[in-house]
Amino acid sequence: MIFVPGTSIAQKSSKVVSLCAKAEQSINQRDFDKALSYLKQALQKDNTYADAYILMGDVYNFTLKSDSAVQCYNRAIELIGEPDPMLYFIAANEGAKCGQYEKALQNYELFMQKGLQYTDVLADAQKGMANCRFGIEAMKNPVDYRLVNLGPNVNSEWDESLAAITADDSKLVFTVKRPKDEQTVCAFCLNEEDLYYSNRQNHTWGPRIAFGSPIKTSYNEGAQCISPDGTYLMYTMCNTDFGMGSCDLYWSKRIGDKWSRPRNFGAPVNTPDWETQPTIAADGSTIYFVSSRPGGFGGMDIWRTTMTTEGTFTAPENLGATINTPGDDAAPFIHSDGKTLYFASNGRVGMGGYDLYYSTLQSDGTWSEPQNMGYPINTPNDEINIFINASGTQAYISSDKEGGYGGLDLYSFELDYELRPDPVTYIKGVIKDFETGAPLAADIQLVDLISKQVITRTFSDEKTGEYLACIQTGTNVLLNVSHPKYPFYSENFQLEKSYTKLAPYLKDIKLRRADVGTVVVLKNIFFDFDRSDLKPESFVELDRLVDYLIHNDVKIEIGGHTDNQGTEEYNLTLSESRAKAVYEYLVSKNIPKERLSYRGYGMSQPIAGNATEEGRAENRRTEFKIVQ
Repeated sequence: MIFVPGTSIAQKSSKVVSLCAKAEQSINQRDFDKALSYLKQALQKDNTYADAYILMGDVYNFTLKSDSAVQCYNRAIELIGEPDPMLYFIAANEGAKCGQYEKALQNYELFMQKGLQYTDVLADAQKGMANCRFGIEAMKNPVDYRLVNLGPNVNSEWDESLAAITADDSKLVFTVKRPKDEQTVCAFCLNEEDLYYSNRQNHTWGPRIAFGSPIKTSYNEGAQCISPDGTYLMYTMCNTDFGMGSCDLYWSKRIGDKWSRPRNFGAPVNTPDWETQPTIAADGSTIYFVSSRPGGFGGMDIWRTTMTTEGTFTAPENLGATINTPGDDAAPFIHSDGKTLYFASNGRVGMGGYDLYYSTLQSDGTWSEPQNMGYPINTPNDEINIFINASGTQAYISSDKEGGYGGLDLYSFELDYELRPDPVTYIKGVIKDFETGAPLAADIQLVDLISKQVITRTFSDEKTGEYLACIQTGTNVLLNVSHPKYPFYSENFQLEKSYTKLAPYLKDIKLRRADVGTVVVLKNIFFDFDRSDLKPESFVELDRLVDYLIHNDVKIEIGGHTDNQGTEEYNLTLSESRAKAVYEYLVSKNIPKERLSYRGYGMSQPIAGNATEEGRAENRRTEFKIVQ
């Protein structure tokens, strides 16, 4: 806003007043350079003329030079002594924008003492005071923050932003804003946004590569995410002649080394309003995004939808008042742990403008109170995006700090321990046929054995058989690999929550066809020591076996096995009791008895050495064998 309270002009020389009048006219015409020239001339003639400083502050205000604007406004306040209270408010706003929190707080307080008649901005002044108090304390207690530029293979003289990385840290996808060319559809745009990627080469990022057709078009593609397994690319396109509104969400699937034709999310996700900034959880189905649609709490809100089958989405759900504010809440990023949400907001107390916050999804489905990520991650400027790698150790942001390659560059930094999500590791490999070695498109799920919730779901690539699945810490997790023509394969992972960085699991999985004699080890069947009662954690795996038997006409034998600890007779009895417990569970689920049998083998058929605890643990197992 322009603020000209009008001091005692009659006491000033007509030349100074004339120069200020010309400056004000130039401001109204948006010719700020000319206005600044007039004002400098006026102040050379009279450096105590408050109106000239106010007008000069307005020029710097319009041109987003808050540090210069606040100097001018504060000087005018000194000269006037008792100015119109609105000048305190304007000076406070500009001071807060450039981090002069203590002086800004003083000006806000003076405004609240003397300017209560300005009811339209009282709430803004109160929020500004809260931001100043927060900023003062935050700067006294900075978080660890040392930026490292991602280098010339990624960054350029153009703007690079919005990093997104697969869970194995192997592929970086980002948005580049470049000058428009003759193919750019937008006639009035100066720039066009495109998607680029870079593959990790040892410990550095390789030369960036622009996505080609069918991802690249002559429209803007940006505000993207890539699923943790690298299978889905989701992004935003705006103002197309084939969309549903101003900005829409699109998705594409990688098959081998090719990307499918992008598809509009369609209704009910996309609307005539603005939908943008998708982020997909490691479960492969939960998608968070930003929308200006009706029914929210402010201008931009964060919403959530579920992809029930590929390309089919549920009606979006607003994340509620804990996350969303009357302001704008945007740029969500859901970490691979499936529960830590990072986002930007200008509707909360913070350093000013957009700050970055994080919140945790609780076991009851509610969100924890968002926490500000602190200074200097947040500054008086706008911070609008952050990405955290799967292990929770490295964060990626864009910044135009000095020393970069031009415009916005992508940077990484080691994330302060207090701000880290639960670490996530991953299992990676190839799924193929045991006999032929042919790649298989298998369904891969990781299930929390306590909550029975699917926490990660992905599919191996139909062309290559490659797969990548996130494994969360602090959980007892079942890995289930299934294919319609094969008995399922399972693993068990029990990872302590105290881990900060975990080595990945690299495992090629060979599925055996359902032939007579095929044996499948059930690695998620649990018993207490010296007992044959099934523990509740076993039910997820057993229900998978029930489902397999419902859909496949086979007869099986349940086999129980032990290690060599104890007598042969004792182990034979224990193993048979455990096999019988599984048999009885299957019968209770209406699997016909004539399709089932059970047998205890004791310690007679070890599959590993009994000299170590690891070997003995492998020998203590339950399995099923196809007998017909």
